[in-house]
Amino acid sequence: MTAMTPGSNIPLTATRVAVDVAAPVRLDVSGLLLGANGKVRSDDDFIFYNQPAGPGVTYRSGGGTAPDAILVDTGALPAGVERIVVTASPDAAGQTFQGIEPTATIRNADDGSPLATFTPPSLTTETALVVVEIYLRNGAWKARAVGQGYANGLAGIATDFGVSVDEEPAAPPAPAAQTAPPAPAAQAAPPAPPAPPAPPVAPVDPRVAPPAPAAPAPGAGKINLDKGRVSLQKNQTVSLVKGGRPLLSQVKMGLGWEPAYRGKDIDLDASVIAYGPQRNHLDSCYFGKLTILNGSVRHSGDNLTGEGAGDDEVITVDLGRLPAEVSGLVFTVNSFSGQKFTEVAKAYCRLLDAATGEELVRFDLTTAEPQTGVMMAKLIRQFSGEWEMTAMGEFVKSRTVRGMVKPAAQAL
Repeated sequence: MTAMTPGSNIPLTATRVAVDVAAPVRLDVSGLLLGANGKVRSDDDFIFYNQPAGPGVTYRSGGGTAPDAILVDTGALPAGVERIVVTASPDAAGQTFQGIEPTATIRNADDGSPLATFTPPSLTTETALVVVEIYLRNGAWKARAVGQGYANGLAGIATDFGVSVDEEPAAPPAPAAQTAPPAPAAQAAPPAPPAPPAPPVAPVDPRVAPPAPAAPAPGAGKINLDKGRVSLQKNQTVSLVKGGRPLLSQVKMGLGWEPAYRGKDIDLDASVIAYGPQRNHLDSCYFGKLTILNGSVRHSGDNLTGEGAGDDEVITVDLGRLPAEVSGLVFTVNSFSGQKFTEVAKAYCRLLDAATGEELVRFDLTTAEPQTGVMMAKLIRQFSGEWEMTAMGEFVKSRTVRGMVKPAAQAL
């Protein structure tokens, strides 16, 4: 039996597998059938205790004495279903996973023999998890350890994968006391046509409440690339999706700056920091380490002055070749010589299609602080398969990329 770590995978040696998730407390376990776009086909693809069966996927209750489980028959899955994600959340409303880390066991569903186990590490405020996924790769089914946490419960997971989560209808208001008979109408109005029947809705877990809307940060919001080049404001997010499909190709992050005072050189260093699903630092790419992650991330080299038009330093990322455990990239700029960003003009970052040179996304830094480091942007891999870019513009006191690792992890 294999003990898995976040991002690791195993080939499935059985056509029918069961994934049970155990913890010191009662858990709700569910499964979602996903297509190539990382979304459910309809709400019928959300399998849980209130909707326990779907094509090739079944929910099995442990009855409170054994772990709940999701059973997957890979031979019975419909064409077009390429992934089944198995999720878990504490049964008690609002409870987090801190101190009650769950363990998923992948078993042969026919004889019960264990194939692998996985315990997500370092959980804190998460109230729901994508624990493992069963996925199709090159015609073969595999299992991957995930351990991605959500702070807004199972509703956050469900909506992320395209499931409609509806609020329970409010109780009708009590009729007001009638103090006087209504005045007769001068002319009776024609009866209103009957209202059309409400469309059917998928079964909804009554314990899953949609998260309360939060006040957006300045510039908050998410868009995609369907309308062409996107210009971001600080804290704004763009989904790297075009024509309904994730952009899984080579991109370039160009970073540029100009000295604030004519004739004064300024030596800044652009870097990218790679993180795993638990915000764990995987590697950093910068002028002293131009290639990381098996060549999927490459740096153009150091620019010592900042003079000249165009990008000063370029980092190329092959999104399709990034290792599976890479879930986040943070792009930073540092002043090793100690010059502050108040001495920099026109700092920006822009994302380009590496094949065509087309500019996809741009973020211009419009403010400056007397600090030596800035987090410009981050790319986050979603479990739907797409990547999202968020403009950051957060300043840090650090002259090297090494000092950016911890604050960048906190910003993911």
